[in-house]
Amino acid sequence: MIKKEDYFNRQIQLWGEETQSSLENKKIAIIGSGGLGCSLAMALGTSGIGQIDMIDFDTVSLHNIHRQIAFTLKDENKLKANVVVEMMQSKNPFIKASAHNMTFQEFMKLEKNYDLILDATDNLGTRKEIDDYARSINTPWIYASVEEFNGQVCFFDEASFQVFNASEHKPGGITAPIVMHIASLQANIALRYLAGLSVLKDKLYYLYFNNEGELITQKFGMPKN
Repeated sequence: MIKKEDYFNRQIQLWGEETQSSLENKKIAIIGSGGLGCSLAMALGTSGIGQIDMIDFDTVSLHNIHRQIAFTLKDENKLKANVVVEMMQSKNPFIKASAHNMTFQEFMKLEKNYDLILDATDNLGTRKEIDDYARSINTPWIYASVEEFNGQVCFFDEASFQVFNASEHKPGGITAPIVMHIASLQANIALRYLAGLSVLKDKLYYLYFNNEGELITQKFGMPKN
């Protein structure tokens, strides 16, 4: 029989049994099971968070697999959310994970409540809907986006999402490491928040490689509603 104190040993060393136990009562939703969603599930699925819901209507395509790290070639044409949930359950016997194979618009009608919502989508229109939904249930959310060698992350609490142009934008090419890097930052902020540690809210992290190959991190204040 697997014991929680053994499975989560290194995190318990970090912040103690009380904080680790508190994560069991936390419930999060990850909107999207693609590149960011897979990496978020990898990072957070074994953290001790009690419930993680994956929301995605799509199936695995061959061109997804190189950067969507939860999938293998045998998963082609399977529902993404189902595969990600199975992966988390195979790694963590203590998690409650659920797949919602539907669009975000359909998911909103379920009227669920969460401690935190994580954006793992790929378009500004859906992110605006996430912002509206999160505000309607008085829940913070973490925005993230990636394109080429660039990425952005922001913990939205009181800031306005209106600063983004909600026009449709198709991203350019992308590599797996930048997806994992941005999801890692997003997951670290999420886990710190859920564990009761301080996080920087309502500031946009912008990460990019300059022409010399140096990774630059900038922070921008977001306007309040």
